Amino acid sequence: MSFDEIFAGSRVMAILCGLPARETVTVAGALWDAGVTVLEIPIGTPDAIASLRAAADAASERGLRVGAGTVITTDQVRAAADANAQYTVAPGLDLDVLAASEAAGLPHMPGVGSATEVQRAWLAGCRWLKAFPAAALGPAWISGLLGPFPDVRFVATGGLSVATAPAFLDAGAQVVALGAALSDPSQRDQVSRLLAP
Repeated sequence: MSFDEIFAGSRVMAILCGLPARETVTVAGALWDAGVTVLEIPIGTPDAIASLRAAADAASERGLRVGAGTVITTDQVRAAADANAQYTVAPGLDLDVLAASEAAGLPHMPGVGSATEVQRAWLAGCRWLKAFPAAALGPAWISGLLGPFPDVRFVATGGLSVATAPAFLDAGAQVVALGAALSDPSQRDQVSRLLAP
């Protein structure tokens, strides 16, 4: 499995952070029904593992995949694998975490915020990268880095809303990730606007 397969036909990734397991599954179900098929559950705190496991189990019943986010240690890679995550995502680039994820059979997407980090990730074999924090970097950062790295696929993450996400897609981001914005029910209702090419 690769991120090419995970994101096939998807322009939006949902990030559900800090919700209890039952609520995570409820919100995930509503997003899946709306057509958002790629989901990340951050596991920066130990209690988030239960939410990840619950979402991963619910996703498997639909033939979908859920990934673990905020994976910054090799211990978290193991916890993600144990909770049936299908991939891992990090806010930064750590080659040990990348290696641990690959060893566990999980595609890993590191976070990048500079040309140096993009280059290091590219040399390590990563082609899907999390542009983070995207709202601070801006859409022009995406288009600027695609010049020297045309085969990189950016997932713009961090501080985006339904209103600001289209500018990142227009700049060349392959996918936009919505996290905190999804805590606003009105934005959840509008997310389908971003799904159409």
